[in-house]
Amino acid sequence: MQTAAPLSRPIMAGVVTALVGFTSSFAVVLTGLGAVGASPAQAASGLLAVSLTMGLACVVLAWRYRMPITVAWSTPGAALLAATGVVDGGWSAAVGAFLVTAALILLTALWPALGALIARIPPSIAQAMLAGVLLPLCLAPITGLVANPWGVVPVVITWLIVARLAPRWAVPLAFVAAAVVVAVSLIQAGAPVDAGLLIPRLELTAPTFTLGALIGVALPLFIVTMASQNVPGIAIMRSFDYEVPWRPSMLVTGIGTALGATAGGHAINLAAISAALAASPDADPDPKRRWVAGVSTGISYLVLGGFSAAFAALVLLAPEAVIPAVAGLALFAAFGSSVQQAIDDPGERIPAVVTFLVAASGISLLSVSAAFWALVAGLVVRTALHAGRRRSRDGG
Repeated sequence: MQTAAPLSRPIMAGVVTALVGFTSSFAVVLTGLGAVGASPAQAASGLLAVSLTMGLACVVLAWRYRMPITVAWSTPGAALLAATGVVDGGWSAAVGAFLVTAALILLTALWPALGALIARIPPSIAQAMLAGVLLPLCLAPITGLVANPWGVVPVVITWLIVARLAPRWAVPLAFVAAAVVVAVSLIQAGAPVDAGLLIPRLELTAPTFTLGALIGVALPLFIVTMASQNVPGIAIMRSFDYEVPWRPSMLVTGIGTALGATAGGHAINLAAISAALAASPDADPDPKRRWVAGVSTGISYLVLGGFSAAFAALVLLAPEAVIPAVAGLALFAAFGSSVQQAIDDPGERIPAVVTFLVAASGISLLSVSAAFWALVAGLVVRTALHAGRRRSRDGG
């Protein structure tokens, strides 16, 4: 009879899941919130809000369903915000868009037809849009090497070495290298750090609703959250023989997104890549005990949320190009995966390329961001090409 693994094993798996998930992409979240108009204090509040809501969501879902269900903030969604920039109506309009995103997630749980409609968007188009959004952020480590080589080179070298030896920790340790760079620069400058920056607090913003923010932020944010997080998250959990309850998961993440929106939280969703850290046999050989890792992940996120202001302060005090470099490195894997899925099918390649180029262009038309126009352009080109092929077959 096999001896059961100590309970500390799934608990530590949850701690690792939270540490890797948080440190790998918090800079992307802060970058995205700042890009759509959040002040440093509002961006720090948003980071705290998503940390608390996703932590609570992990605990609720894992405890209730006895599965290692983990919830994360929408990293692709944060990247989308970074590429979008300030929208018509400013920060309050962005907060309104976050609330609409929450409503759409809730509607997906209550009205299955909406989920079916999202599923009809060709994966190549959705992934091409995401790849185009990620491209400018992924260029940051490269441009940063020129703008501030002394600050960025240690970060990139650390990432490269650890990516070879322990890929899971490459981005977290690149962040540690960035923190060292920030500390050295502060010591050299002799600049004092305001202790008030280290105290976590929620900054509430009354939402406003503008057409540009609804079409240019809420709709693309909802699509990338569903296509790049929730759907893959379900598939990853299924690969470990866990059938995640769809409706309750969407209800919990939708409510969590709504609760965090006015404090600056953009969106939470089922974890995708990091989900495997808590759901795999490495967390516990007994699949019936891995739910403990899900609860541990949630509690760890709640603890990390208490340090959200300190993380935000680190970003605020960092020398030029250092934190964008970390954010770009964190998105390399997502960018590569999106590009691969976008062009994998030769029959879908041209529409995907058009979608990618429009999204990467960063254009804004009628106060609507490039992400929306990328979807429109890709779908129009796809429809035109497929209609032409059908006519050719019919004529032949």
